[in-house]
Amino acid sequence: MKTTCFELELKEKVAHLVLCRPEALNSMIPAFWSELPALVSRVSDSGEARALVISSTGRHFTAGMDLAVFQGDGPFASAGRPADQAGPELGRVRAGVRSAALALQESFSCFERARMPVIAAIQGGCIGGGVDMICAADMRYCTADAFFCIQEINIGMTADVGTLQRLPRLIADGVARELAYTGRRLPAAEAQDLGLVNRVFPDHAALVAGALEVAREIAGKSPLAIWGSKEMLNYTRDHSIADGLNYIATWQTGMFQPGDMLESFRAKAEKRSPEYQDLLPLRRGL
Repeated sequence: MKTTCFELELKEKVAHLVLCRPEALNSMIPAFWSELPALVSRVSDSGEARALVISSTGRHFTAGMDLAVFQGDGPFASAGRPADQAGPELGRVRAGVRSAALALQESFSCFERARMPVIAAIQGGCIGGGVDMICAADMRYCTADAFFCIQEINIGMTADVGTLQRLPRLIADGVARELAYTGRRLPAAEAQDLGLVNRVFPDHAALVAGALEVAREIAGKSPLAIWGSKEMLNYTRDHSIADGLNYIATWQTGMFQPGDMLESFRAKAEKRSPEYQDLLPLRRGL
């Protein structure tokens, strides 16, 4: 399946979503912001995929938000209107800008709500909105030539789509602040040392192959147990240990059934790979 900004493939229970505008450095045009959450939600809701890899094409992973978002009919086109310019009352305009920002945030927050892990495979530059995006993923892998840059500060704005909220949960707070305040490039080796990326690969081909290999390993586990693990890790990140323990006890009361565990034991005894049922499809609305 192909849309304006992405190509999507499902193989061996792994969904592979690829940014496909290399000639434009995979910049995030207005269509990007609606296509991404729609595709991620579709994959999650179907129950067919047990892991999702997001990779890119060309020299850079993404150059970040495209200027078209601030122009014409883009969501932030009215953000810079002077107070004395004719048009709708300014408070109402600013309320619309806030709603647009929340909508853009949802484009990446959908990663956290997805029922399967989301793996980001990053080559070259991951700039501006790209950092917002990969911070919302479960895991990150990159090429040796990759770099990360909170570009917003370099153009006179505050990052507002998730970097400042998620990055300090992934690396040391002081380092996250340094990157946010200076806008310097964070190279791949340093990103690995800080724990932002799990592993660095020598080139793009090895990166994509490695990310898909991790995804296939995850896809071999119980999808219900993987979903539960993701739910607990995300919940505990944002709550106390006591709250997290209470939540897992409640989750297990309903979600823990012996079927997948028994299949694991049978498969081990029979020296074969276990075969788990997919998650049931989700139907939104009536």
